[in-house]
This record gives sequence, structure tokens and C-alpha cells, in this order.
Amino acid sequence: MFHSMLLFGWTLMHVYAFGRAATIPALTRRVPRRVLFAVGLVLWASFLLLRWAERAPGGLPTRLLELALMDWLAALFLVCTALLAADLVTGFGYLWPKQAAAVRGWALVVGGGLSLVAMAQGLRPPVVERYEVRLPGLPAERDGTVVVAMGDLHLGSQLGERWLRARVEQVKAESPDLVVLLGDVVEGHGEPQGDLLSALRGLSAPLGLWAVAGNHEAHGGDDTAARLLEAAGFQLLDDRWAEVCPGLVVAGVSASHAWGRPEENRAAVAQALAGRPPGAVLLLSHLPRNTAEAAAAGVGLMLCGHTHGGQIWPFGYLVRWSNPLLAGRYDIGNLAVIVSRGAGTWGPRMRLWQRGEILRVTLRR
Repeated sequence: MFHSMLLFGWTLMHVYAFGRAATIPALTRRVPRRVLFAVGLVLWASFLLLRWAERAPGGLPTRLLELALMDWLAALFLVCTALLAADLVTGFGYLWPKQAAAVRGWALVVGGGLSLVAMAQGLRPPVVERYEVRLPGLPAERDGTVVVAMGDLHLGSQLGERWLRARVEQVKAESPDLVVLLGDVVEGHGEPQGDLLSALRGLSAPLGLWAVAGNHEAHGGDDTAARLLEAAGFQLLDDRWAEVCPGLVVAGVSASHAWGRPEENRAAVAQALAGRPPGAVLLLSHLPRNTAEAAAAGVGLMLCGHTHGGQIWPFGYLVRWSNPLLAGRYDIGNLAVIVSRGAGTWGPRMRLWQRGEILRVTLRR
């Protein structure tokens, strides 16, 4: 279903972008329409290469091909967005017919420029975003506990060992008491490149390493991510809790419920918290959902990922339809929900306008 929807969007954007480009005289005087349409057809057909690259054995040529095609998908989205804005302003050429072609030409330039900015932004390292959260029930001796969280690493053909080692150094520089991963650790298609296990083993924390599964962990159809995390010293919280120290509980909800019925999602929260001892509760959930249930259950802090903060503006407006909590901090009663933009990128190595992030949360009484 996902790839059918992707192919439909891919086709629609190619038809729209190249169809509108063919109506710009300044462009067609330099590039004949038949050449323009031929280029569009070749780029559209490259979808088959993209599907092959996702499954092909790793290697530099395959990784570069996948990077180029995924970046083209994002660039095409930005170009179509700019062209649509131009069409809306000119009433699709009916309001100002003499100026419409020139406006569409500038829209192509703007779309291309935004794509270059997004490419540069996507290659920059994530920033460390700092928060302080007052956690009900936190013991006095745990005031000032530092939690460092990374979400949506998407390790795979594009983000590998070298990139991960740099993220590990960023985490270590924050001197965390607790390190958590918020799901989508691996991309989910093909084997991750490099010695990721060795890189992850560079992490340690007095109160342990903890993780929850994301929806991408299920894409590969095996337990690659679980084996990788457990071998690196992480404990996977699959709808369960653990008392990391007296008075502080960390619980986790698996994203395997992502496409289940709403009542299944709510039941997962209840199961993850069932029978916990008294004290402060930190809930990890890849999906930023079921916050009302978490607040009602007495959770003080909930850390989530999944949304990437929209990753490429203005895609975030579409993401909000299914995930109203897009990025940043939200207070729901006594519950603080922090949704991470993610440290890595999904698909294109592009971001617009905000960089990826690593969360540093200081717990206060």
C-alpha cells in the first residue's frame, strides 16, 4: 500500500512539474519540449531503480544511486510546491495570463533554491536541544538527573558507522545518567552498513541504556534491530516498565501497535505501566499518541519521535493530520510530552528548515 501511494505521488508530481515547465517560454526556447518530456519520462521511470536500490547489496554505487533518487523525490516535492503556489496566485494563468509564465519560471528557481538549502541542511549534524522538566514523585537525590534521547536514527545505506560514531560522541559529551533510543534505529530495508555494534557500544550511563521499537524496525521482517540493540547493551522496553533506581521508573510502548485499532494503542499504554512501583514515571513511545491515557495514568514525562518535525517544509502540515504533536514540548495536565525531530533523516538526506536534534532533558523535583 505504501509503495503504491508513493508511486501515485511520484507520477502525479512528474506530470505536474514537467507539464507546467513546458508552458514557460524562457525554458522551452532553450530546451525543446520533446527533450523536456523525455527527461521527465526517464526520471519517472527511475522509480524502478529506487525500488531496486532499496533491496540491492550495499556498496558505494548503490548508496549514491539511492541518495540521488531520494533527494530528487524531495526536490520534486519542493518544485511542485512552488509551482502550485504560483498557479494559485495567478489563478492557474487565468488572472494574469501575460505574467503567469514568468511567475512559473521564478517558481522553478525558488523550488530549486529551496532544494539546495534542504540538501545542505540535511548534511549538517543534529543539534542538542535542552529541556528541564519537573517530574512529580522524583526523589530528592535524583534532582538534576540527565536523560539524553535520540530518535529516528534510520541507520542503513545512507547513515552508517561513521555518522553514528559522531552521534555517540555528542551523547557522551552531555554526561548522561540515562540514555534512551526512541525507535526507528534502523532503516528497515537492507543490512545496515559498517560496524554499528561497535559504535553503539561506546555508549554507557549509570542508570542504563534503554530503547523502544519504532515502525521501521518491523519493515525488515526480522529482529535485526533488537539483536543490534541488545548486543550493544540496550534493554528493549516492549510494553513493559523497569525501575532504573528507587523512585524512578522508565516504561516503553512498542510501535508494533502503529496501525492497530485505537483501543489496542490505549491498552498498550496500560500494559506498559501495569504494576509499576510508586515514584516518577518516564514513558518512551516512538509514536506521539495516547498522551491523554499517559497523563491519566500519572506519567510525568513522555518522550516520542516518528514525525521528524515534518523534515522538509511544508510537508509538516501534512504530517500534522495524523500527528498533531509535531515537534517540541507540549504540556498536557501534569504530563510533559517532548517530540523529537529525530537525529537522522528518512529517505532524502534533506531538511528544511530545522536540523535534526538530540534531546537532553534534566529532571527536577
